[in-house]
Amino acid sequence: MGDPYPQRIVCLTEEPTEVLYALGEQRRVVGISGFTVRPPQARREKPKVSAFTSARIDEILKLQPDLVIGFSDIQADIAQALIRAGVEVWISNHRSVDGILGYIRRLGAMVGAAERAEAYARRAEAHLDAVRAAAARLPRRPRVYFEEWDAPMISGIRWVAELIRIAGGDDVFPELAERPLARDRILADADEVARRRPDLILASWCGKKFRPEQMAARPGWQAIPAVRDGELHEIKSPIILQPGPAALFDGLDALHRIIATWATRSDGRS
Repeated sequence: MGDPYPQRIVCLTEEPTEVLYALGEQRRVVGISGFTVRPPQARREKPKVSAFTSARIDEILKLQPDLVIGFSDIQADIAQALIRAGVEVWISNHRSVDGILGYIRRLGAMVGAAERAEAYARRAEAHLDAVRAAAARLPRRPRVYFEEWDAPMISGIRWVAELIRIAGGDDVFPELAERPLARDRILADADEVARRRPDLILASWCGKKFRPEQMAARPGWQAIPAVRDGELHEIKSPIILQPGPAALFDGLDALHRIIATWATRSDGRS
């Protein structure tokens, strides 16, 4: 009996590509998203057939996939077109840290690599625990505003808020983080950020260059502790805004470095 698992997988977002490469299953990947940067090898060797909200359906069909993997309702139209063409499609919709861990395990099982996926997920869990323990030793916790987009202003999604807490901070918009859709996390009133007085502002503008000077110049923001103290930091979107391994490893580490530096500085500002 031959390999019963999918042989020709097209990944419409980066996280399935990263997971499959991490599990040693890259031979199954025949097409990737143009936004893929992790791992660099994938970008070099696999054809790019999609963006995030659009895809070259004809090019995907030419690859003769036996499975296409995408993410969220935002890719529903792509999924529908492929399903109508007779392609099997899996659209995941996880939005939390636990969801990312479950995704790794499910994807591994789908390609016959359940044991390796379990080991990989456990390594991620151990990393989360190690950072959580380091954060517990910090002398104080900052209030953190995470901005996913600037016009309109959109606050961070759930897994980002959870990683901020694990890294040692507290998201200032926890009620918005629970909302899965970006449109439901739009801040209608920029003054609300000022009222919540974040100690740190972290930004990841979905691949657009972060402009801290523009943020600092927003009306009424000069009194925000983070702006006053120059605590405006960029987190690169590939390591924080995709719900995959990058967020649990590099993204979490980047958050913790910034938070730990703030928490342990000697001047005692708050």
